[in-house]
Amino acid sequence: QVQLVESGGGLVQPGGSLRLSCAASGNIFTITAMGWYRQAPKQRELVATITRCGSTNYADSVKGRFTISRDNAKNTMYLQMNRLKPEDTAVYYCNAVSTSIIWGQGTQVTVSS
Repeated sequence: QVQLVESGGGLVQPGGSLRLSCAASGNIFTITAMGWYRQAPKQRELVATITRCGSTNYADSVKGRFTISRDNAKNTMYLQMNRLKPEDTAVYYCNAVSTSIIWGQGTQVTVSS
């Protein structure tokens, strides 16, 4: 089984930056892809994904502002968020595709002046 723990959320002013982290543990060799999703307050929506071979995909709303990456040595995935907007406010969840779909506990990001 895979476990995911997010960190790095918080309060930031519009135009600011935050970096989210998602540390994976357990049977990480079964992970084929990982991603970030957000929910506020309606349905959960995709933010960005990264495959095991490094291919990335972004929602149109974050292209050019957010960057997904991973550090295999640390078993950690990141989401660098720049030029944040109030509409980016949400609970951000990391996700891993393994033998099943695994979700982290979520971390709150609030963009407000």
